Amino acid sequence: MAQAPVVTDQYAILAQRLQTLTRVMTTNAPIAQTPKQLVWTLNKAKLYRYVPAASHQERHRVPLLLIFALMNRPSILDLRPGNSFVEFLVERGYDLYLLDWGMPGPEDKNLKFDDYTLDYLPRAIRKVKTLSGVEEVSVLGWCIGAILTTIYAALRPDDGLRNLILLTAPLDFSNKEKLTFGRWTDEKYFDVDKVLAAFGNMPGEMIDYGAKALKPVENYISNYLKLYDNLDNPQIVEAWHAMNTWIRDTIPVTGAAFRQLIIDLYRNDRLMKGELLIRGERVDLSRLRANLLTVIAEGDHITPPCQSESILDKVSSSDKEIFRVKGGHIGIMVGNAAHTRTWPYIERWLGARSK
Repeated sequence: MAQAPVVTDQYAILAQRLQTLTRVMTTNAPIAQTPKQLVWTLNKAKLYRYVPAASHQERHRVPLLLIFALMNRPSILDLRPGNSFVEFLVERGYDLYLLDWGMPGPEDKNLKFDDYTLDYLPRAIRKVKTLSGVEEVSVLGWCIGAILTTIYAALRPDDGLRNLILLTAPLDFSNKEKLTFGRWTDEKYFDVDKVLAAFGNMPGEMIDYGAKALKPVENYISNYLKLYDNLDNPQIVEAWHAMNTWIRDTIPVTGAAFRQLIIDLYRNDRLMKGELLIRGERVDLSRLRANLLTVIAEGDHITPPCQSESILDKVSSSDKEIFRVKGGHIGIMVGNAAHTRTWPYIERWLGARSK
């Protein structure tokens, strides 16, 4: 009889844990909460300008445009209060913009790198210049966003791009043995034209599965065990909830752009070879001369470091450097090292070049 209350408490604790588990597995967390204003649109793409922090009086002169990949939401850059790269920059006085590529529909299947780099990016950058009143701009590209910004920077070196930051940039596809995604894209196993004939656009769920399958135990077992073991820790639970919300919100890649990614880059390495043609114009990386910072995640299994290192040998930038961070493809920007190492380093580098 004396132990009955203990049993009751144990059941109450178990019920609470199951309730927490159900909530984070079946609902979306509030993410991307930093105040912003929609300032421009083109097709599905939207350009946002973040509201300046009231507490910060000094402003950096050169505006910064953030560009993420095509197959995920850019909300990873503004995951949640206290763990937001966007919030971090706004609080330090940057005139900050974000280009959200949006959700392509079947009607967008023919959109190519050509369209993103010669239509969307130049127009968005012109809008940034107009709103900021400055003829120079800084751009940060992450993952495929880094591919697009690199192509743009090489094709239009006179458009006022002052600083270029590349995060985990998959640019060099020459080392086939180290290309983890190369296992899925090899023509012996993957017929890209048949897939696109069936779907039009490349489904985001298929890309997400391919990425997770590179580390199946970690992604399908360890990730959930970590959550279960920490259901009594609100900080870990809410961080997991926010990250899971972002991961589940996948976006298809337009068929034509995905085909370029597989054929031109993964299989033929045309960008680094100087053979990539964008609307008939050869992409010559030696024309890129903006100040360049390449951020490499040393534990990245999506974009191995070898894909991001050689760009410095190709460009004409007089101010260029590599910054290496321990961590993975996403973790270097949202994990524990982000607040203490990645964000402060990027901000110091950029701040010194934004006056």
